[in-house]
Amino acid sequence: MLRTIEQLRLFSVYLIIVAYLYETHLHTVPASKCAVSTGADYIAPYIDKGYSGIIVTDHFFNGNTALSRKLPWNEWVNRFYSGYENAKAEGERRGLNVFFGWEETFDACDDYLVYGLDKDWLLAHPESRNWTRGEQYRAVRSAGGCVVQAHPFRQRYYIPRVILSTGCVDGVEAVNGGHEDASHDALAYRYAKKLGKTITAGSDIHDASLVYNGEIFGVYLNKKINSILDYVNIILNNEIAGLKTDEERINFNGTERVQIPVEIRDKDDRITSKDLKEFL
Repeated sequence: MLRTIEQLRLFSVYLIIVAYLYETHLHTVPASKCAVSTGADYIAPYIDKGYSGIIVTDHFFNGNTALSRKLPWNEWVNRFYSGYENAKAEGERRGLNVFFGWEETFDACDDYLVYGLDKDWLLAHPESRNWTRGEQYRAVRSAGGCVVQAHPFRQRYYIPRVILSTGCVDGVEAVNGGHEDASHDALAYRYAKKLGKTITAGSDIHDASLVYNGEIFGVYLNKKINSILDYVNIILNNEIAGLKTDEERINFNGTERVQIPVEIRDKDDRITSKDLKEFL
């Protein structure tokens, strides 16, 4: 069961003894166009900050990828996977667990973190480039993975609308390090609670120097994970022990507002409502 920030304070001694801290949202060179650091660059900083592991989640085919979409599929996947492999090699050398995932984008406006699958699965599924949200969700779940909607209330110049995919996710990222506006995270937290889905936090980090110079986030787990499938099971069973975040991000006291259109979608990716106030 997810613990709130207040509960985490009460259990602070317990967490020091048994909790493990993981980064769930991280981008690398060369796969993510917006990244400035290689996978290996992140290892020492996250060790210094007391993390037990990181999950590399580079931008996938329809997101902000740095890889040419004209490449043959096998070559594209191998290059995409290289950021994770670079991080994993350094993690093995220095003693930090590194796991693989990715972040896919739909309609240039909403993003989903996919966990639990690997390079062989990607090589066997070139059709994943053309999936809808529903097709992605059903395929990932049938293969043993899970899907978490990333930063659902992000509002930026390039995002035309907020899409809440209520039936195609297993969790919601309620805390995202890319947000300067705390209301975006507060709304995501309320949304996740409304759905009854697992709530996660991640730094959405693109630059390893920010591990020291910025604000980083993550999830606390009561046990160490040995594979990405361990994390999938934690998501599916709603067993996140707590969130590494500051209280303001999920208990924002200011005005929580969305200034762009909203679409609430079901498991078949159909729009069921555009009234956020009524939904929440």
